[in-house]
Amino acid sequence: MNPIKIYVEDTYIRASLGGTGEVKTAGNYAASLLAAEKAKERGFTQVLWLDAAERKYIEEVGTMNMVFVIEDEVITAPLTGSILPGVTRDSALQLVKDWDLKVSERSLAIDELVKAAKAGTLKEAFGTGTAAVISPVGQFTYKGEDYIVANGKMGELSQRLYNEIVGIQYGKTEDPYGWREKIL
Repeated sequence: MNPIKIYVEDTYIRASLGGTGEVKTAGNYAASLLAAEKAKERGFTQVLWLDAAERKYIEEVGTMNMVFVIEDEVITAPLTGSILPGVTRDSALQLVKDWDLKVSERSLAIDELVKAAKAGTLKEAFGTGTAAVISPVGQFTYKGEDYIVANGKMGELSQRLYNEIVGIQYGKTEDPYGWREKIL
């Protein structure tokens, strides 16, 4: 899996509180099309959206929930009403907690992410979603500055999560959570 390049959008918004950002509906993607097209023209794979009120806090990529590893903390945005409560997000968080890693569902300011990237404490970034399962981020760009994540490669936790989730999905790994359903 090749790590993706994401563009941090600080002008347009994808979803706001009181809208439909927390549900899987076609309307959620319509608001993201212009920014996604502009990002694609610049060579980016996805757009990383900030909150609608302050354009300060990281929310999600248009098709995935986002997870960041800063120092020893695994961070993802809290479900506050504008973020999809993804099944793969929940699965990844359950696994990470069971592996005794520090997990925080908290607001992460873009400035905190940039500071961690500059300091070398941003260890990994990845998206979680139905189609990709785990999609590593090799670079994010904010205000014209590029930040390389995990040397532009898939990180150790990203790979471990991908292997575990796919292993459970395909019946190659034990399913201690009851996530699989046998269809006759």
